[in-house]
Amino acid sequence: METSEKTKNSAWSFDGGHIALNFANTTDWHASAQPEELLNSYSDLVNWSQDFDILNEQHGETLLREAAKYPQKAAAALNNAQDLREAIYRIFAAISTQKEPAKEDLDHLKHSYAQAAAAINITPDQHGFTLNWIPEAPAFEQMLWPISHAALDLLLSSDLAKVGQCADDRGCGALFIDTSRNHSRSWCSMEICGNRAKAQRHYQRNK
Repeated sequence: METSEKTKNSAWSFDGGHIALNFANTTDWHASAQPEELLNSYSDLVNWSQDFDILNEQHGETLLREAAKYPQKAAAALNNAQDLREAIYRIFAAISTQKEPAKEDLDHLKHSYAQAAAAINITPDQHGFTLNWIPEAPAFEQMLWPISHAALDLLLSSDLAKVGQCADDRGCGALFIDTSRNHSRSWCSMEICGNRAKAQRHYQRNK
């Protein structure tokens, strides 16, 4: 049975089970001829990052104030976020169909990860050490650092074999981690695309 967790904000499609895939899903109908952009402004990027717990409320408000003062820098950060998202999407969409990702996309992720690695803070806690990406001064692209890290981590993990893509024939294209028992999940969710396909099959059988 396929399940889907709703996000905190209904503007985002659904929770695909991994932060890098959720970021890749910030375009609706990604595999169609007319994808629908969900990150239309820097504030959208900040709001998404807060809804998926990459930024807390304080950091989000700080970045939005900085964006109001430096709109060109914020716009450049948004463009870089969209470029990274497309590279991540293409990488994992290819993997979901047992294809080899393009070298250019892997290089893009590698470059983004290098920037993230340079920004990592290693701090001791009661259990040992933790990593975080909280800069001393606001950085317009700071939400991209944990995303890049998560995407590379997924590439190197056993969960890579569980990456799937919605098979809706209209081009939904949403990515997810398939946790079904037989790894047979076909849809982003039954509620969004699965029921439509089920109804189509029923119609064809009774036509």
